Amino acid sequence: MKILVTGCAGFIGSKVSELLLDTGSSVTGVDNLNDCYSSQLKLWRLDRLRKRSNFEFRKTDISSLEAIRDLFRSGGFDAAINLAARVGVRASIEDPFIYYDTNVRGTLNLLECCAKFGTPKFLQASSSSVYGAIAVPFRETDPTDQVLSPYAASKKSAEVLAHSFHHIYGIDVTVLRFFTVYGPAGRPDMAYFKFISSICKGEPVQIFGDGRQKRDFTYIDDIADGVLRGLRSVGFEAINLGNSSPVEILTVVEMIERLIQKKARLVFLPTQNADAPTTWACIDKANSILGWKPTVDIATGIEATVEWHLEHERDLV
Repeated sequence: MKILVTGCAGFIGSKVSELLLDTGSSVTGVDNLNDCYSSQLKLWRLDRLRKRSNFEFRKTDISSLEAIRDLFRSGGFDAAINLAARVGVRASIEDPFIYYDTNVRGTLNLLECCAKFGTPKFLQASSSSVYGAIAVPFRETDPTDQVLSPYAASKKSAEVLAHSFHHIYGIDVTVLRFFTVYGPAGRPDMAYFKFISSICKGEPVQIFGDGRQKRDFTYIDDIADGVLRGLRSVGFEAINLGNSSPVEILTVVEMIERLIQKKARLVFLPTQNADAPTTWACIDKANSILGWKPTVDIATGIEATVEWHLEHERDLV
């Protein structure tokens, strides 16, 4: 298969591209290499992909319709996987406009080109944040019209756009709602990476709220496996990918303390009203439709993440 992967230098996009290349697929990777976090880390991920003979990179911004049209004219893609996104709840409050350029306009551009150039399969990365602060566990049948942040609203908008193109043009669409993805080579702005860095340096660890919030941490390898499984024909489906085992934030801090053998200096900050108190994925649908279930528990995953961080932080993060 010939697959387009947007956000290929990102955390999830690079891992998905790697797995696709392992299957023998030809991957065209797209990324604008923006400066929302360390460009060194993005280039490190990208360099690993560029060593593969069946990988082609295009530095392209998905918010540019003309650039995406040019890409599709030369593509002939069997599927498009949209993993390019502006991410982060708090940052979206500070500058919601850039989130809409990438997450909404960018998705629309890709869908328009899938329809025009005959790409039959579209996979859209979404987020657990579309559920807001409803009762847990989150199920795909739950309402998603009371989101708490511009980021969540942009991801919900992308889902709705994808459904409209499925309805009008018959594009086969899988929407995957990711739950707190973590692991080696992850984003430095994520809380768990900040915890590791701060504890290593002896700096204060900032905790929003009382630290009893729970997150459904899901390991990167499990997420990437779910994305590949999501390429099968489903019509239109929104599917949760989560570990289905929420863990308190303070528990994760304690795990990191034990692995690094240093005590954290905790600083508690006011609760952020854009954050849900708990995220928890019901994954029955992922299991029944995709045959997917997570395989990496939080203790194993955090250990691998700390090991990577200790090896690479000085050069990459």
